[in-house]
Amino acid sequence: MFHVEQYQTITVMKKSAVSSEASASLPQPVSRTPQSNRPRLDFAKRTANRQLSTRDLLALLRSEAPKLYDLAQVVGRWVWIQFSEKQPPQVTAVLAQLGFHWNTKRQLWQHPCGVLSDGSPDDPRDKYGSFFAADQQAA
Repeated sequence: MFHVEQYQTITVMKKSAVSSEASASLPQPVSRTPQSNRPRLDFAKRTANRQLSTRDLLALLRSEAPKLYDLAQVVGRWVWIQFSEKQPPQVTAVLAQLGFHWNTKRQLWQHPCGVLSDGSPDDPRDKYGSFFAADQQAA
């Protein structure tokens, strides 16, 4: 398991705007780039992680990044994670390493779970429905 060096309060864009704290249990890329303090990504691992199925990604999040699992919204076969504020480089590097990418239009992190698409002008939640993984597990 990886560790994040900082704690930061994050707010979830969930139905009730639940607050959560980023914990030391978040995975973190091990090395840093020599010219900056930004974490270095293992692009081979990132590419492999982008091919994970929804079920496998959720299992990985649950075991390696439980705080991110609590925020994970399943939309069709994709997984979205949304914050109300910009996250520190340690958190965004973890998301990138896990295979997520930033969607500027929707202002959230998305994981394709092996299902790539060109995007949609409409909200995919209207077409495919959505649920929070942590809510489903508790039920």
